[in-house]
Amino acid sequence: MSFVRHNGTATLILFASRSRLRIMRSIYLDYNATTPIAPEVREAMLPYLAEHYGNPSSSHVLGRACHEAVEQARERVAHLLGASSDEIVFTSGGTESNNLALKGVLFKLAWGGTGRLVISTLEHPAIVEPAKFLERLGYEVSIVPCDRRGVVDPADVQKALRPDTVLVSIMHANNEIGTLQPVAEISRICRQRGVLVHTDAAQSLGKVRVKAQELGVDLLTIAGHKLYAPKGVGALYVRRGVALEPVLHGAGHERGLRAGTENVPYLVGLGRAATLVEEHENVTGGGITEKLARLRDRLYEELRSSIGGLTVNGAGAPRLPNTLSVNFPGAVGGEILKRCPELCASTGAACHSGSTHVSPTLKAIGLSPDVARGTVRLSVGWPTTEEEIDRAARALVAAWEACPM
Repeated sequence: MSFVRHNGTATLILFASRSRLRIMRSIYLDYNATTPIAPEVREAMLPYLAEHYGNPSSSHVLGRACHEAVEQARERVAHLLGASSDEIVFTSGGTESNNLALKGVLFKLAWGGTGRLVISTLEHPAIVEPAKFLERLGYEVSIVPCDRRGVVDPADVQKALRPDTVLVSIMHANNEIGTLQPVAEISRICRQRGVLVHTDAAQSLGKVRVKAQELGVDLLTIAGHKLYAPKGVGALYVRRGVALEPVLHGAGHERGLRAGTENVPYLVGLGRAATLVEEHENVTGGGITEKLARLRDRLYEELRSSIGGLTVNGAGAPRLPNTLSVNFPGAVGGEILKRCPELCASTGAACHSGSTHVSPTLKAIGLSPDVARGTVRLSVGWPTTEEEIDRAARALVAAWEACPM
């Protein structure tokens, strides 16, 4: 049996068997899946979980205090994105933001299924599923490919534009292989045709520079739990002048775009996380991007030096500095991770009943099932240390060597 016990900031995993009891410190390399809540974020939230419990819409002193806290959080998120505070709409997370962006634009500008949406083969299910829903309502959806590196060609987006195209949604960074997309160039093409552009920046914010005006987008999604804030909170940047049809209807919160009493503690946490990102970006002698890249590259070099035939997904393309998607030759990613119980990471393919189910992203880059079955995604974060990287590399190499070839 095994169970997890928290001891301060470290997680101890205890493995019991008839012959021995092993205690190991876990190594978390799954920051693309979710991040821990930063201590500074947690501290900022605590007063709003206790004494500051008013409804932000109330006019009394408790309500006003919470309203001011929400607006301060909005200003902090806006500042991080280089936007104005009235361009930030708070949501429950990245999925809701993506739904509001896609449905909000199509319902507002092309009611009744008369418009077209363009997405890519790399998109997260939070884009793909709303697109499928819109397709069932009669809207046309065009899907542009990526190259074998995992990068969308702006020329393909341009070819996909039609007179009835209303919105293009291309993610800023892929969550599996970390490739960065040429969103700014895509935006320039779309602007010339009068087409709105949305980007899902949930994976990129906090790892690379993300400024809405530099990307040239009209809408941009962020998710708190990818940003050392809690799960269940996010935001949508909506460029001033862009009209949306709300998806949730109610009492008119968030300028009528997102009904529902504001989740004050979580919004405060998101705002504090936004300031932390800026602090990390402005560190003297190299910001967080450089630190993450050093850790990622250290991990890759240690794996490559011991594993012949190891390949990297997204190699040769601009990538997130924290993301390393590798293919272990002759092995199954899930089996490797089972042999590293102290390591928290993700695979790119699931094997069931002798067949391999490859993720849409790995399919999009043309990875064969035989190669994809050995894919493991390793993503580092702000708290990751060199000691953890070295331990993880040793564990992965030993697991690969022990796997039947």
